[in-house]
Amino acid sequence: MYSVKEAFYTLQGEGAQSGRASVFCRFTGCNLWSGREVDRARAQCTFCDTDFIGTDGQNGGRFADAEALATHLAALWQGPVDSHSDSSSNSSSNSPESRRYVVFTGGEPLLQLDATLLAAMHARGFEIAVETNGTLPVPPGVDWICVSPKGDNKLVQTRGDELKLVHPQPGVDPERFSGLDFTHFFLQPIDPEPGRIATDRAPMASVVDYCLRHPQWRLSLQTHKIAGID
Repeated sequence: MYSVKEAFYTLQGEGAQSGRASVFCRFTGCNLWSGREVDRARAQCTFCDTDFIGTDGQNGGRFADAEALATHLAALWQGPVDSHSDSSSNSSSNSPESRRYVVFTGGEPLLQLDATLLAAMHARGFEIAVETNGTLPVPPGVDWICVSPKGDNKLVQTRGDELKLVHPQPGVDPERFSGLDFTHFFLQPIDPEPGRIATDRAPMASVVDYCLRHPQWRLSLQTHKIAGID
């Protein structure tokens, strides 16, 4: 059984894949916060800007098995479909530009994402990305791993494609993560008002200054908010 808060077709808004057409699947539940505002102050992550409670969002629901969920997500893709593309093909038609792309997020997606669902999505020609807080191991078969550390919680997943750190977080120094095995390192200004475009320029100024002084890190913006899309 898989519980999905919402799923929709959109453009990836953050990080190295910004602007890429994607099917987003937001699972319910998280291991760092209940999702309830009354619990935010004492949560292990206090700045989350998403609603991951319940299954009442756009295209959300409960799915009995991986095949049912994979079929549901594949139907949301609105771009062209290459019937010859799959996760193991090395043909030119299997380039990132031509492949379908799905992003599993949350909440914390690794509470539900498993090998069976990964296989079902690959069978439908999808490249698979995950956006995780890094406190749980990513199963084999994920094509793009984005880890976004939260507070001083211990990272279990210490390698991947991109590390995206919301900044500044009290007591969290980006250099703690600079030696980890990631291809891309991003700092993203914290939003003092979760779910809205930040009007406080201090976090942005802090991130810009840090990236200028530490070129390993690059600025990540929530371009979906700027563009006014989901």
